[in-house]
Amino acid sequence: MSITQEKKAELIKDNATSKDDTGSPEVQIAILTERITNLSDHMKEHNHDFHSRRGLLAMVARRRKLLDYVKGKSEERYQAILKKHGIRR
Repeated sequence: MSITQEKKAELIKDNATSKDDTGSPEVQIAILTERITNLSDHMKEHNHDFHSRRGLLAMVARRRKLLDYVKGKSEERYQAILKKHGIRR
């Protein structure tokens, strides 16, 4: 359900806004999106796993808050993130 260190490093490299960037909203959204995708696949198989469902909903809410923050700062960045990760609004 979690992501590997290699996958996380790849996501950071692909979404970083600068060389040593690990905490920008773009990176955080990319990591959360990967975790949400993995957990969604788990939930399709184990639909009665209510503890994981709660974690999934918390991750979706956290990503939504980050997206709202980015949208408030720059509409162009927001649209680029949505398009890059295939997130519906």
